[in-house]
Amino acid sequence: MSTTNKVGAVLVVGSGIAGIQASLDLAESGYYVYLVEKEPAIGGTMPMLDKTFPTNDCSMCILSPKLVDCGRHLNIKTLTNSELVGLAGEPGHFKATIRTKARYVDPAKCTGCGSCAEACPVKVDDEFNQGLGKRKAIYKLYAQAFPNAYAIDNSKCLKFKNLNNDKLCGKCIKACQAGAINHHMQDEEIEIEVGSVLLVPGFEIFDPSELALYKYGQLKNVVTSLEFERILSASGPFGGHLVRPSDHKEPQKIAWIQCVGSRNCRIGHGYCSSVCCMYAIKQSVIAKEHAAYDLNANIFYMDMRTYGKDFEKYYERAQKQYGVNFVRSRVYGLDPGEEDNVKIRYALEDGTVVTEEYDMVVLSVGLEPNRKAVELAKQLGVELNQYNFADVTKLTGVASSKPGIYVAGAFSGPRDIPETVMQASAAAGEVQKLLAEAKGTLTKTKEYPAPKDVTGEIVRTGVFVCHCGINIGSVVDVPAVAEYAKTLPGVVYATDKLYACSQDSSAQIKEAIEQYGLNRIVVASCSPRTHEPMFQETLKEAGLNPHLFEMANIRDHCSWVHQNEPEKATEKAKDLVRMAVKKAALLEPVQPVTLPMNHDALVIGGGVSGMTAALNLADQGYQVYLVEKAKELGGIAKRIRYGMGGEDVPAFLNRLINQIQNHTNIKVYTGVEIADVQGFMGNYQTKLTNGEEIKHGVAIIATGAAEYRPQEYLYGQNPRVRTLLEVEGLLAEGRLKNSNNFVFIQCVGSRDEERPYCSRICCTKSIKLALKIKEQKPGANIFILYRDIRTYGYFEDLYTEARRKGIIFVRYSTDAKPVVELTSTGTKVTFTDHVLNRPVEIYADIIGLASAIVPNDNTTLSKLFKVPLNAEGFFLEAHLKLRPVDFGTDGVFMCGLAHGPKNLEENIAQGKAAAGRAATALAKENIQTDGKAAFVNKRKCMACGVCVEVCPAKAASLVTDERGNTAAEVNPALCKGCGACSSSCRCGAINVKGCSNEQIMAMVRALA
Repeated sequence: MSTTNKVGAVLVVGSGIAGIQASLDLAESGYYVYLVEKEPAIGGTMPMLDKTFPTNDCSMCILSPKLVDCGRHLNIKTLTNSELVGLAGEPGHFKATIRTKARYVDPAKCTGCGSCAEACPVKVDDEFNQGLGKRKAIYKLYAQAFPNAYAIDNSKCLKFKNLNNDKLCGKCIKACQAGAINHHMQDEEIEIEVGSVLLVPGFEIFDPSELALYKYGQLKNVVTSLEFERILSASGPFGGHLVRPSDHKEPQKIAWIQCVGSRNCRIGHGYCSSVCCMYAIKQSVIAKEHAAYDLNANIFYMDMRTYGKDFEKYYERAQKQYGVNFVRSRVYGLDPGEEDNVKIRYALEDGTVVTEEYDMVVLSVGLEPNRKAVELAKQLGVELNQYNFADVTKLTGVASSKPGIYVAGAFSGPRDIPETVMQASAAAGEVQKLLAEAKGTLTKTKEYPAPKDVTGEIVRTGVFVCHCGINIGSVVDVPAVAEYAKTLPGVVYATDKLYACSQDSSAQIKEAIEQYGLNRIVVASCSPRTHEPMFQETLKEAGLNPHLFEMANIRDHCSWVHQNEPEKATEKAKDLVRMAVKKAALLEPVQPVTLPMNHDALVIGGGVSGMTAALNLADQGYQVYLVEKAKELGGIAKRIRYGMGGEDVPAFLNRLINQIQNHTNIKVYTGVEIADVQGFMGNYQTKLTNGEEIKHGVAIIATGAAEYRPQEYLYGQNPRVRTLLEVEGLLAEGRLKNSNNFVFIQCVGSRDEERPYCSRICCTKSIKLALKIKEQKPGANIFILYRDIRTYGYFEDLYTEARRKGIIFVRYSTDAKPVVELTSTGTKVTFTDHVLNRPVEIYADIIGLASAIVPNDNTTLSKLFKVPLNAEGFFLEAHLKLRPVDFGTDGVFMCGLAHGPKNLEENIAQGKAAAGRAATALAKENIQTDGKAAFVNKRKCMACGVCVEVCPAKAASLVTDERGNTAAEVNPALCKGCGACSSSCRCGAINVKGCSNEQIMAMVRALA
């Protein structure tokens, strides 16, 4: 019986990547989740996408493991075809009314075989494929959909014309052997009790037919960006073959037009949709990869907004490596060309008007609020902003105007996948704080069947070869590989799967294990880095030890790197499968190591993100140790006076510091650093430079970043030349009253060879300061010299306001940067006006340099915690898209500027996200390592100590027993199974479970 008044359940409305991530975080942290989705399957928009940027990962390859995890989690109840129609109560105890529309197919009975759809005579436009293809009246949303069950569109089904007429169609009923179809199903309503609500309903795309100049719907080969995604996708209407809709010919020349439905005040879309520039670059790159010829790809744009982590590098690569053409221009309109081609009329920067013909035009349409979600928000009393997105309470990251209701993802504003995932984890962290006292009151514990003892059994291997749509199947002859696998020793069953990672494939693998008595499983598909844990979970559910599994990566190692050599790629895939089968035959069960969990947390860095993370965890009831190397808390935020939205940052910072210092669950260390780290997730021991040792279960690294000290533009030599933070300080102190001419220079120390990244906030910061100057001195002359204005999201409103108030923007190129000189008459700035094509001279009272955000020296922490840095020195996340605050090292998380440049609101959200992710570990009573550790044959060991020296995890040590014999010993809880010790051992005394010398040699011999 619960002893709390709060309910330990959460309602998540929307099942896109944000809803799935939040649901998994909450379920792993001890809360029961109701995941509500209005469509007949979960997944949102992501299943419609072909690949993601900048990694070019297949979208469904990324999403599928999370879909499967979400679908089979005991503490997540998925309600598809459902909507939230009523909510009453207060935070901690809401009563929600959910209406579930009849799908006319029983998901519990449906096997997803598709016989019903084959029999159905009705074809209608397929909304999932953006109307480019057809589906039946009975359909499954997409191939890997969860639940793996069909649904009937009652507005199209012939049977619904007269339900009582047995002679009227009903072909699907006859075809369904499972008896799952029932046309008499009724809508249902249920009432559930939840402690909190998370709104993540996603977005809609702008309908370009509202803008007559693009002639969308009139010109057959003018498509939206989402339609182009479906054209490229392996699961799309054309099987991933790049063809244009009108005649299915391969286009030789494609144009992308940016800002369609974004940055347009006339239609009420004054905001930037944030993702369009990057997805256009991605589509152009992928299109060129799809084409077996030299495709001409052109992107027409105003400003290229590649402000995310590694986005600028992707932009550069698209130009230099792939030859994508970027045309800075203004498009006047589209007209019909010859043979269904499209003519584009556009003006260059110098005013020259050009007409050019293309085979195909892609409109990079913006994001807009989900209309159903807007209605729901109004019904719930959740305030919306001027654009009808959820109005997030300032400096909270995720809080709505209604207590107990949180928002995340694109419903709170246009954003990309990493930010969506991060914000979902942040919302989960806030929910955990709200419902901390009810944690674990409603959750269930998953029980697995007793693992089968395979000792002494004849090896019976099952091989499953994945098409991955066309990611593998378009290059590798997958059926031939599966047939070849049947001939290998020990293989008793082999087959190919369209998507091996789908929910139905997991069920089929379990069925095959039972039916054929399989005791080893090999999956040939994509990367084990993302998919191995999911397949291992399937083995556990089937009663096999998860380490009786081997994976062959025939996507990365075959189809991707040999896409122009299909025959050789197929032969290589056979080689990899043969090697995997040989290794699998020697696999033995590996038992996990279970250890107690220390529920304390260490946060390194006392800036805003670190303090936010610490406060969130402390409010959840965990003991937190906050370590800051400076003598005071606050970090770089102490130098910020004005928030981007007008917030009083010093007042916010003072409140946050007071909360930290007065919290009973937080112990603060200032003026100290980390001296040494030992241990592993659940059992870390960290020594500080003051000699004190802290024991903790998890660590969050929030070490911040610094402002670049410019070496250019006379900075440090001329007092009129200042960085933006210095200008902000002078402005706040009233020391610019006598200054009238201001020049702001962008990209100082960013987007160059030394720092090939965008510092993200500089454009907005410059504009914000310029507006503040205008507020105090309306007559001031202000020039902003830029390369691309990157006021993403709602910051575009500031850019619009600045232009209306007379702030002058002049673009410069990298080969003609502004020149700052000290002359006898003053400080002169010279630059070339790209419109007038002539030099302009300005005598400036203040020159503000938008200097880069540069990482602090993170080398020591990187080594101590065994966590990587990227080339620029920022911490490198486990996965750019799906694990943006996690490290590959278990139990260590990151947030804030240590991860990369971002604004204050984003730092706050990421601090909460790191806390939310850390709580998934802290919520566990015990930790369990997978057991793939090194082990020592002490009879062979010579105690040379080489293994101790090379072990990056500090798991190896020399131990002397009671007889005085010294030998190496490996702590299995610390060991990561990397094999460095085994490969360095001179006498062959060390092996790694699951990757022994014998297994490796068997794989090598398989190639002979």
